[in-house]
Amino acid sequence: MDILNYSSLSLIILLLPLLAFVLLIFFGKKLPRQGDWLGTSIMGLALISSLYLLFNKIGSNSETLIFTYDWVVLGSLPIQLGIMIDNLTVIMLVVVTLVSLLVHLFSIGYMKDDPRYSRYFAYLGLFSFSMLGIVLTSNLLMMYMFWELVGISSYLLIGFWYEKKSASNAANKAFIVNRIGDAGMFIGIMILFIHYATFSFQGIFEAMQAGSIPFESQAWLTAAGILIFCGAVGKSAQFPLHVWLPDAMEGPTPVSALIHAATMVAAGVYLVARVFPMLTADALIVIAYIGAITALIAASIAITQFDIKKVLAYSTISQLGFMIMALGVGAYTAGIMHLVTHAAFKAGLFLGAGSVIYAMHTALHKVHDHKTDAQDIRNMGGLKQKMPLTYWTFLIFTLAISGVPLTSGFLSKDEILAGTLAFSSLNGHYLLPLIALTVAGLTAFYMFRLLILTFHGEHALKERMADIKESPLVMTLPLMVLAALSLFVFYSFNPIAAYSGWFFQAVERPLHVIPEFLQPVHSFLFAEAVDRVHGKALFLSILIASAGIALAYFLYLLKGADVDQIAKKVGILYKGSYHKWYFDEMYEAAFVKTTMAVTRILKWFDENIVDGIVNGLATITRYISRVHRWTDEHIVDGLVNGSASLAGILGKGFTRLQTGRIQAYIALVVFGFVILFIVFIGI
Repeated sequence: MDILNYSSLSLIILLLPLLAFVLLIFFGKKLPRQGDWLGTSIMGLALISSLYLLFNKIGSNSETLIFTYDWVVLGSLPIQLGIMIDNLTVIMLVVVTLVSLLVHLFSIGYMKDDPRYSRYFAYLGLFSFSMLGIVLTSNLLMMYMFWELVGISSYLLIGFWYEKKSASNAANKAFIVNRIGDAGMFIGIMILFIHYATFSFQGIFEAMQAGSIPFESQAWLTAAGILIFCGAVGKSAQFPLHVWLPDAMEGPTPVSALIHAATMVAAGVYLVARVFPMLTADALIVIAYIGAITALIAASIAITQFDIKKVLAYSTISQLGFMIMALGVGAYTAGIMHLVTHAAFKAGLFLGAGSVIYAMHTALHKVHDHKTDAQDIRNMGGLKQKMPLTYWTFLIFTLAISGVPLTSGFLSKDEILAGTLAFSSLNGHYLLPLIALTVAGLTAFYMFRLLILTFHGEHALKERMADIKESPLVMTLPLMVLAALSLFVFYSFNPIAAYSGWFFQAVERPLHVIPEFLQPVHSFLFAEAVDRVHGKALFLSILIASAGIALAYFLYLLKGADVDQIAKKVGILYKGSYHKWYFDEMYEAAFVKTTMAVTRILKWFDENIVDGIVNGLATITRYISRVHRWTDEHIVDGLVNGSASLAGILGKGFTRLQTGRIQAYIALVVFGFVILFIVFIGI
């Protein structure tokens, strides 16, 4: 496959979802079945093209391919757009198109009666186009453009049922919180552009390799890396900007699978992977601890939630933290692998939850029950017999995310644990592996808690059981595909060693391009340390996962202890976890209420000071104008009118003299002569 074919095919993959969006947004309602087949078929074609590109690129083991063209020229400086194709690119193309296709299929059943059916599929196309743009870009500017397009399309999908106040609020929250992270990302990009006069990854990295760093300062390089990472903090819902993702569950459940499990939230991890070669040791330490804190906070919240989608939402945040932590400690390939494996089993978990919610809604609708919450796992139970396909696939996904052997999740999670142990042995950051192991145990516990309360035991509403049935094939087929992809064999033929599989060979940790004294531990030394601790990590991974699963079965299936009593005993810890550690309340008090108070002060200032000055000047102007009016009317006009009146009076007086009779004129002349004579005689 030649270079031209690579570029042409990648452009086709990028533009196919955009074509679906344009056709469906303008003509969707006029098409048969409102065009759901069109959007699904186009994504199927995009997936086939991506698979073809994957097999050719990895099979040929060719170098990174970059295609660019000048977009605009600023003076003598060309601004380029372009495409970069390497092994990471083609793997992510398959991930995005595969998950998008399966979500399209699932949505045909899940969304079939929605009044905005065609618009929904159009939005899916727009989102897929935006995400593929992030994957394919060769420069930071183009990535930022598609980054914002992802934000817009996710806003539209989260708030798709905008008539619900909670959905519109969730969309606004996601949009605003992401803008905070994006602002930091933009500043970081501009720091690099001002110094290097290019947005190209290749151009920036080559300049760094030649010894040039921003403003010749280690601090500026570290700051640029952390600021760009802020974009990932927003998109990948990392602490402290993690609060938007649980609320985003207000969108349709298939959207949760597409955006909040496999693709959009993965964009932040992908961004960190792309800029990894320029990240300093200090920047990576910050990234590692942000990821670890995020993973721990989210996992500690997930263990007490009862909304099936909220549990999965916090699970997503926690797993994203795992990926970010892996990149931060230098376990680059393990972090990317977990991104890919997580995409399969977490998309499956969300679609499985959607299958359950769909069945619950259908059953409750038949008995005209509109009050019971179809997403609360306390209203479930006993669904294993009624929904066997959903159950068994959900079980495989749960095993995978819990890190049980023979699953894909075990391979990637084991490598991350080994990476954190290796990093701590080299640098002494022992808190990181401790947090990683704790999170692994919590993950196994809360996921099996979810599985047991949803599918095992007796149904909480027995009278509804008769109406619950398995979802249609169009919804269960994606579950079966994702369940198969959650097994180890697709990533490595060795079920306990990911490093011997094709993925680790295809996605290698990139070399750093920054000066050696700023670099983290060299990849060779890190790999040696991983080899030394791999056995320990394997043992601890299995032990921790087993402990979490056993505790969940003991508490929720065997009823070995009263969970409510335990919750009462731990008191404040349970309340803190149940109320999500009050982050929303703290942000409400610290930022929202403060912002509202500031706006009220500004409003008062505007109305009373600014408007007061303006209105005062207007009042003075009106008063002066009234004085001017009175002066004009009474003084100026008075003089003019008075002169006119006087002239009129005099005129009237003289008109009596002008009689037209000669006798009168002679008499007046004589009279005047007499007067003058008297005057002069007197003188």
